[in-house]
Amino acid sequence: MASDTLTNTARTDAQISGLDALEIAGRDKETSRGSRLWAATWPKLAALAIVIAAWQVVVWSGWKPPYSLPGPLVVGRELLAQAQGPQLWEGLLTTLRRAAVGYVFSVAVGLLLGLAVARSTVLRAAIGSMITALQTMPSIAWFPLAILLFELSEKAIFFVVVLGAAPSIANGVISGVDYVPPLLLRAGRNLGARGLNLYRYVIAPAALPAIVAGLKQGWAFSWRSLMAGELIVVGISQTSLGAQLTYSRELSDAPWLLSTMIVILVLGLVVDAAFGAADKAIRRRWGVLDQAGQ
Repeated sequence: MASDTLTNTARTDAQISGLDALEIAGRDKETSRGSRLWAATWPKLAALAIVIAAWQVVVWSGWKPPYSLPGPLVVGRELLAQAQGPQLWEGLLTTLRRAAVGYVFSVAVGLLLGLAVARSTVLRAAIGSMITALQTMPSIAWFPLAILLFELSEKAIFFVVVLGAAPSIANGVISGVDYVPPLLLRAGRNLGARGLNLYRYVIAPAALPAIVAGLKQGWAFSWRSLMAGELIVVGISQTSLGAQLTYSRELSDAPWLLSTMIVILVLGLVVDAAFGAADKAIRRRWGVLDQAGQ
């Protein structure tokens, strides 16, 4: 009997040693930070090169005249010229200020509304479907009402940005809370978590991935709403990115227009990268991210 116990113990130790050896071997194969950065960067650079090449081929084909569709080099020179002057940076700051104010307010409204609807049967029955309907409604459809209520002002843009973003964030919260396992809720209550503590220590961490997805989608809606607002309510500012798009179109200045569009695209990519980093950090914290894939 004792010999069997010793044999099983030795076998278990051997298995653990084997697992340790595999783990150490996996760590030895881990690539450096620079290699991981290059592995994540080169596909994006390749895609950018393909897009620029295709753009240049279309220009060479003569599909549109150069004053209507300039080539990448012309637009690049215009972008560098704009970057050396104050107009682009003033417009960028104006747009980012509007985006930040509208998005922060949308996050506050969306989180509170989502939590209230997720935990209240009455509110879910009353306005649950309405939130989804608001999310599917095009932001541009709100501008006639916004202009009627607030005229051509910052408030009109703010109104549409919030209506575009808050429903998406609220739906993300509702979805995340709905998928919290009941077992976690019971365990939290058994450990003494009640009221706000239950939300803070149990529901919020469990629903965090879905909430982050809702925040990302909310940003996309708010950014689209903001761009539409700056294109329509152009009279209140001559420095925003949307206003610069309108003025470049009216002046038939295609290089200026395309360079401004590139700035807007780059901003979207930067924000998407920030949300991607947050999502990766959450998955790493949850232990669902392969260490080799970091």
